[in-house]
Amino acid sequence: MMQMDRKPVLEEYEKLIVRMNTPRVMIDNAGCVDATRIMIDSARNDGILLEAVQVLTDLNLSIKKGYVSSDGRWNMDVFHVTNLDGNKLTDDSIINCIEQSLGTIHRTRSKSIDGMTTLELTGTDRVGLLSEIFAVLSELNCDVVESKVWTHNGRIAAIIHLKDCDSGSPIEDAKKIDRIEARLRNVLKGDNDIRSAKTSVSLAVTHTERRLHQMMFADRDYDRTPIVTTHGRYSPLVSVQNCSEKAYSVVNVQCRDRPKLLFDVVCTLTDMQYVVFHATINTGEDGAYLEFYIRHIDGSPISSEAEKQRVIMCLKAAIERRAPEGVRLELFKPDKPGLLAQVTRTFRENAMNVTQAEISTTMGMALNIFYVTDAIGNPVDLKLVDSVMQEIGSGYLRVKELPLMYHQKTDSDEQNTSSLGGAVLFSLGSLLRRNLYNLGLIKSFS
Repeated sequence: MMQMDRKPVLEEYEKLIVRMNTPRVMIDNAGCVDATRIMIDSARNDGILLEAVQVLTDLNLSIKKGYVSSDGRWNMDVFHVTNLDGNKLTDDSIINCIEQSLGTIHRTRSKSIDGMTTLELTGTDRVGLLSEIFAVLSELNCDVVESKVWTHNGRIAAIIHLKDCDSGSPIEDAKKIDRIEARLRNVLKGDNDIRSAKTSVSLAVTHTERRLHQMMFADRDYDRTPIVTTHGRYSPLVSVQNCSEKAYSVVNVQCRDRPKLLFDVVCTLTDMQYVVFHATINTGEDGAYLEFYIRHIDGSPISSEAEKQRVIMCLKAAIERRAPEGVRLELFKPDKPGLLAQVTRTFRENAMNVTQAEISTTMGMALNIFYVTDAIGNPVDLKLVDSVMQEIGSGYLRVKELPLMYHQKTDSDEQNTSSLGGAVLFSLGSLLRRNLYNLGLIKSFS
């Protein structure tokens, strides 16, 4: 009789374990005037913060405020979010999607790109490089279906999803793959990148933008000297302090707000093997202020000045590498073999440098986004942009103005940034003490 009763008991125990490890998601539209509040309560998991932020940013939501706390074996994350227009979330389908995605977060995996061959490329950036890459792929009868390209500090990282032009299938012929890699490696090497140019066929299904961060981090873009200047780049302010009372290291970041900022920072901390125990996120018209209480995965804080400086450099790079430079051009045109090679060749012939690109193809239509500067990183002459639009087809290529946060700084901006730098770091230090006090980690913040 006792033997028969064990199975129901085990089943109830397994159900309890599932409930304990399944995040509880609450979405509130009444408690905040200008944002939707999302609360995630779950058993402690070192990766849950990154997964939650990844879900929200992939749904094109803007995180305005946030509070993260890991107390013992439990996580509580609270995010105030809006859509990209700055409004609360009222669409039931979006709300249901958030609940479902966050509620299964421990089982979430990045989607695989079925039916395509994935290439990963890193190397030295130069004017016209993207044109050369796409020209090689076109010549080898490869159809670029999707791609994302980032550049930073004179380096380039690209993830490209391909099909065979004739069959529409993944490229599986080993000899052809070897030929593609060899040709692209030669292009990436140029005259001065013999050692660091890399090409590979990827079988992983890591989130694309996280993978780009990982590739550029491995390429050490954070400590390389730019070849093309970035005149409009806004350098974030980052500081690292240690709280010896509770063995935390505290990272403070101040920069201009932009979409996916929190993802970029948390992604980098996670991939550098740090765990976020507490965090405060606050954004406004004057910028974004982020504060993280972190430790190594072994439980120790940052131990040396050299390590602090490395964290600062890597976080600055993570913030900068996604912030696009230049004029945003959008191409919407029926797809055809060689289209990308033709468009990027036109950019190259007009001495326009592509600093970032996002390629997608849906139902026979190509939607491609390019950010372009002149050859040395200055804003492109709009007369030249108009000429390129006419050459490619003004009905297909259009200019979309960049948000104000990406515009080139004025001289007064630079002076203000310089004079405010010390004051900002002082105020961040005060914020650190106050938050440690509020968390009960120190007795006084005076």
